[in-house]
Amino acid sequence: MVMTTSLQATSPLEKWLCYIEQSHGKIIDMGLERVKRVAAELALLQPAPFVITVGGTNGKGTTCRLLEMLLLNAGYRVGVYSSPHLLRYNERVRIQNQELPDSAHSAAFYFLDQHKSESLSYFEFSTLSALYLFKQAQLDVVILEVGLGGRLDATNIVDSDISVITSIDIDHVDYLGDNREQIGYEKAGIFRAGKRAVIGEPDLPLSVIEHAAQIGCELFRRDKEWSYSEQAQSWQWQSHSEKNIDKSAVWQHLPLPQIPLANAATALAVCACLPFRISADTVLKTLTEVELSGRFQTIQPSQLQILAARWQLPLAKFPQVIVDVGHNPHAARYLAQKLRQLKTQAGKLQRHLKVTAVFAMLKDKDAGHVVEPLAGLIDQWHFATLDCYRGQRGEQLQSAVADYLTPPQQQTAKTASSVTLAVKTALSEMQQDELLLIFGSFFTVAEFLALLAEQNVKRKAV
Repeated sequence: MVMTTSLQATSPLEKWLCYIEQSHGKIIDMGLERVKRVAAELALLQPAPFVITVGGTNGKGTTCRLLEMLLLNAGYRVGVYSSPHLLRYNERVRIQNQELPDSAHSAAFYFLDQHKSESLSYFEFSTLSALYLFKQAQLDVVILEVGLGGRLDATNIVDSDISVITSIDIDHVDYLGDNREQIGYEKAGIFRAGKRAVIGEPDLPLSVIEHAAQIGCELFRRDKEWSYSEQAQSWQWQSHSEKNIDKSAVWQHLPLPQIPLANAATALAVCACLPFRISADTVLKTLTEVELSGRFQTIQPSQLQILAARWQLPLAKFPQVIVDVGHNPHAARYLAQKLRQLKTQAGKLQRHLKVTAVFAMLKDKDAGHVVEPLAGLIDQWHFATLDCYRGQRGEQLQSAVADYLTPPQQQTAKTASSVTLAVKTALSEMQQDELLLIFGSFFTVAEFLALLAEQNVKRKAV
């Protein structure tokens, strides 16, 4: 039997998180044998009657969020497991659109720690805890967001009824491979024989198609079995096959959502394959409501006023501030597209919108190819240090991307010892009609949002 801690079910969540971070020899331990054995022993492999597993390089979080809201608005009891979190561990588990209190997570960790027969990594502990909480809640549907890859990710111990791949691009090369064929094979590991896989990636690697055929998994592919199209102020989704279970699933005149349209379309493709119907009215209502923190998120001026007062910045009115967790080339290309839209939506004057970036990344990410599609859209760069595991100094980051910047950008670029200091410097130099973009990692956005949350707490305390 594995040794357990002296922590109790009522111990603070913070202490439990410290324990599960340190209780296993590896931070990332790819493989399913140990975690699946524990899950089987504790009867956690079927957390709900219907399970959807969502993998992909980008777009997993927003696809899960729209699916969650569609199912909730249709009257089903829904649980979602996602990672990583931005501010609080509690963000990783939602039941009926609610985060759970610290006490629920502590109790789940205690149960696992008392009964596990194997050493578990942080993510494995977290995944089993979520499955335990879902089973206790007696849900109709559980949505699992894959943490890393798919084939060897802890979420893959559960046999899902529908699997989803949102996109396939280069990321996590140390674990998944350095080309799309290898990465596609890893992500296709969530497929199940005799079940359906919804594909949002339009340029599907052959490895995915071959794996599906080998195990007998039916693909429901973008631009093959389904597609979507965008008009000026709306969009539509349509099926091109008889594979969708819901024969009424043809949605037209849809409102443009606040999440990437490709991800919204992928979520609707999942809905078309569900054994229960999502009405057109529910789809319309949900698309107007859906959003997800950290994904091209606009920060409200009232939140910035608190920072300006604290830092004594002479700002009467504030520049627009947008945060984005994008941290790989695929996400950067989407971010560049959104910036171009901002620059052109208000006509000729807006095309000269000055954009300042606060940029911080983990050291094992492809910073150069992240900067490449954005370099021509950003006027001023602030490279910030991330003080965390796998973080890097701002000076290192600046050096890594120097070849992608123009000479004027290289000369004016600045570095800072933290995201906080970089934002402070940037705001002190900016005007009202400019844009500040804070991006590069979940850690980058989390540091800034935590700063805003801290100021809000202080204001409420006063």
